[in-house]
Amino acid sequence: MAIEQLTMPQLGESVTEGTISKWLVSVGDKVNKYDPIAEVMTDKVNAEIPSSFTGVIKEIIAKEGETLPVGAVICTMEVEGEGTAAETKQEEAPKAEETKEEAAQAPKKADRANKGRYSPAVLRLAQEHNIDLEQVQGTGLGGRITRKDLLKLIESGNIPKTGGQPAASAQPAPQPTPAQEAPKAEPAAAPKQPTAPNVPVQAGDIEIPVTPVRKAIAANMLRSKHEAPHAWTMVEVDVTNLVAYRDSIKDEFKKREGFNLTYFAFFVKAVAQALKEFPQLNSMWAGDKIVQKKDINISIAVATDDALFVPVIKHADEKSIKGIAREIAELAAKVRAGKLRPEDMQGGTFTVNNTGSFGSVQSMGIINYPQAAILQVESIVKRPVVKDGMIAIRDMVNLCLSLDHRVLDGLICGRFLARVKEILENVSKDNTPIY
Repeated sequence: MAIEQLTMPQLGESVTEGTISKWLVSVGDKVNKYDPIAEVMTDKVNAEIPSSFTGVIKEIIAKEGETLPVGAVICTMEVEGEGTAAETKQEEAPKAEETKEEAAQAPKKADRANKGRYSPAVLRLAQEHNIDLEQVQGTGLGGRITRKDLLKLIESGNIPKTGGQPAASAQPAPQPTPAQEAPKAEPAAAPKQPTAPNVPVQAGDIEIPVTPVRKAIAANMLRSKHEAPHAWTMVEVDVTNLVAYRDSIKDEFKKREGFNLTYFAFFVKAVAQALKEFPQLNSMWAGDKIVQKKDINISIAVATDDALFVPVIKHADEKSIKGIAREIAELAAKVRAGKLRPEDMQGGTFTVNNTGSFGSVQSMGIINYPQAAILQVESIVKRPVVKDGMIAIRDMVNLCLSLDHRVLDGLICGRFLARVKEILENVSKDNTPIY
């Protein structure tokens, strides 16, 4: 028998960690390949982890509620097999002391192998706090230094400077360095206050535990606001013709197709069309370069009572308004039934958020990291406006665009919004096919 390790999978392109919400197996259970073994939550999706092998669960390493990085070992399995892997595992018991020594040395070897491979976020934090990365021991895959490693060092005050003492480890609850490093701890401990405020709890107050999925959402939003310099701009659009056209065909459409023709489908189609003409907005920041994506995959925000999910309409520019309406209905139904799959969340290049569905008329969205922009579609409201020199009652909507100012500037975003506005204001039976 051989011992195999099962690891935390990557459930989306920008997903770096997941939280074990529930184990579906116990130690000693026989599991077939592809059987679900655990439920995992990320900031983007709830999903089941399938087994990569057929065998018996030997050890469950990750606890329920524990958040782990992608690639971290969550459990081990005994599987049938021959060769060095099985022999190595059989020798583990008599060589316990050897194993401990090797395990202690492994992070150092991995760290040496990954020196110089730092993410933009890690480099930025290191520059801001004058951290000598050569003296930091990472906890990421292969010993790679992660942003969390640096944040823990900053909070502890154990910041390795050039020519100073190396950090013992970036593990949780790091041990203090020698006494001469102690004076540095006080100024660095300041970030702890906003991270965990001391909120007094009085009689009648209700304490609501933060769920793993809410923690994941908070972490992703914080990362987006911390790393992407947000700016925003807004235009108002006269959608009187769009409203009249959609209202005239919605009942027949519902009878024929079995799902609703929503206003939102028209907005998503207009955005997809404009992205083809202004591909700069279909981009992502990648540290030393900007990646302009070829495929136009529109992420749409779908909220539940306690979470927000962002499934993706793939190749939205190639789909008709009917096709987009169908996908919106199907993805929303999956979210609310808890049946969203990892592949439903992957590949998004631009986000459109239907904030108007709950009555909002103006808002600034937080960018769906690592995308470069997010568009908020607000409520359609009847307002008096001046048209052809006269006051008229028109159906108006605000479109609010948040942008990553590292990637985009106001000029190109203004042109993009003007094009979306033009498309929407010219919707009609003659020039806007539904099929």
